[in-house]
Amino acid sequence: MAHPITDYIIVGGGTSGLVVASRLSEDPDTSVLILEAGADLSADPRVNIPAFWTSLLGSDADWQFRSAPQPGLGGRTIAEPQGKAVGGSSTINGQAWIAPAKRDIDAWETLGNPGWNWEGLAPYYKKSYTLIPPSDQETLDHLGIDWINDEYRGTSGPLKISFPGIVQNPLCKAWIDAFRSMDKITTGDPFSGTSVGGYSNTASVDPDTKTRSYAVSAYGHALQRPNVRLITGAKAHKVLFAYTENGTPVATRVLAQVGDAEPEVFTCAKEIILAAGVFNTPKLLELSGIGGQEILATHGIPVVVDLPGVGENMQDHLMTGVSYEVIDGVVTGDALMRQEPEALALAQKLYVEHKAGPFTVGGIQSHAYMPTPGGSGPELLDKYPGLPNDPDFYNAIRSLIELPDEASAAWFLFLAQTNLHESGDSFVGSKLLPESFASLGCSQSHAFSRGATHIASPDVDVPPTIDPRYFSHPADLEIMGRHVQALEQLRETAALSAFLKPGGKRNHPDAHGIRDLEGAKKYVVDSATSSYHTCGTAAMRPHERGGVVDGELRVHGTERLRVVDASVFPLIPRGNIQSSVYAVAEKAADLIGHSK
Repeated sequence: MAHPITDYIIVGGGTSGLVVASRLSEDPDTSVLILEAGADLSADPRVNIPAFWTSLLGSDADWQFRSAPQPGLGGRTIAEPQGKAVGGSSTINGQAWIAPAKRDIDAWETLGNPGWNWEGLAPYYKKSYTLIPPSDQETLDHLGIDWINDEYRGTSGPLKISFPGIVQNPLCKAWIDAFRSMDKITTGDPFSGTSVGGYSNTASVDPDTKTRSYAVSAYGHALQRPNVRLITGAKAHKVLFAYTENGTPVATRVLAQVGDAEPEVFTCAKEIILAAGVFNTPKLLELSGIGGQEILATHGIPVVVDLPGVGENMQDHLMTGVSYEVIDGVVTGDALMRQEPEALALAQKLYVEHKAGPFTVGGIQSHAYMPTPGGSGPELLDKYPGLPNDPDFYNAIRSLIELPDEASAAWFLFLAQTNLHESGDSFVGSKLLPESFASLGCSQSHAFSRGATHIASPDVDVPPTIDPRYFSHPADLEIMGRHVQALEQLRETAALSAFLKPGGKRNHPDAHGIRDLEGAKKYVVDSATSSYHTCGTAAMRPHERGGVVDGELRVHGTERLRVVDASVFPLIPRGNIQSSVYAVAEKAADLIGHSK
């Protein structure tokens, strides 16, 4: 079957792919084809109801990737969810809308990317969303929302961002009161890029409909335009190239399989844009002959461009948490997770009739950016080796985490038990305890450890190998252990301890030993899992420094081939990366549009 030639082919109709498709197709003379491997789940209640996000992990909406066994985690393997649906991972995530730090983004520029700094990217964060704060003073006071600064607030973007916390939840206020008592309340609007401390966080939930606000609801209107074509169930096999007179490969076509049909060729007139995600984008590059020569030779793939950075530089946020039994009368999400009929019926009634109740809340409502307890200056970091193969990356990380006004971890409150010790099978676990819990967690902001993902076979149906190499740098374990230790101090504040049973149950026997640093480090090794924030596998850096794309997001050594998803992040931002994926995609659309 012959397909019409389109200006742009976007491989991946996920978070970044839909943003770029929407912006490029604003020009009615520009045609866009989107090839998406997953299905359109925009009518699926698992997607639209915020609390149902955990049911999507490991489902048909997830690529269901797993890591290689991790020596740093006692040999455990970890689930590595990635959205397999129109909307990508914005379809299945926990909806937390968290800001990066100014210094995070400025570090992208120091790693060899002129113009990729906070000043250059901050407008694109604002462009992607509209923050809709609570309208009543009681809720504002309860959640401690006195820090919104209109200079940084998105006011006209397509995503609807709101505060999931409500006055009926006493733990939201207890979180704010606890940080005030420790003199560690947020120092300002997180989207200023310069704040640390505790606050009530926002989420990508439409406050009017109480449904997920994500790439489809925000940018999917573009799919109705006559100049946009979306093909679902389309599995890309490889990018095909023509060559210039001097031998430079020019991306011109994509070989893809739609459903069970034979693979077909789709041709573009201008560019091929990869937005397949942090694992599938490097996989597709390698299957297309772009990658390290040795890896390609191992699988019998002819080399188009020898680019050893493909699949390297992989970064993630490891997280863990401790679940504390709450006092009687405190409502948590545990009964819903156990699918107790009475709790489910009440929650459904509240949601259907009043757009209220536990179904309206996805992941977290309470967040904090925290520096390393005890400091992470020379007395800590000088004990551990640098990264001789990439001193620039090591120095970039160190310059962030050793500052007392920067965060080396995020803390959060999750109103349910988290059995994170179940070998990383899921964020929550399956061996649910009968009691009710509140969980205090932490997620490491910037790790020295980096991993890799590569093809395991020239067969497109074989999943890639994923090796995060968690805790391969020993400083990471000490930093995270210190944060877990500090969670005990947070638990003991008068504001939070009032809601926790003295001597109550916890989610794991080792959770009672975290007051000691070695006990905390043991708990981390036994329990830590991914925050599902993996990025960096097609890094934006100079070719000679291990990069895959340049500052225009063009793949080194090629023409008319770009990457626009989280693969390009040269350094992981602090906190949940959702907001940064949207911002980078918005900027990518401008870069592509200006080069038309």
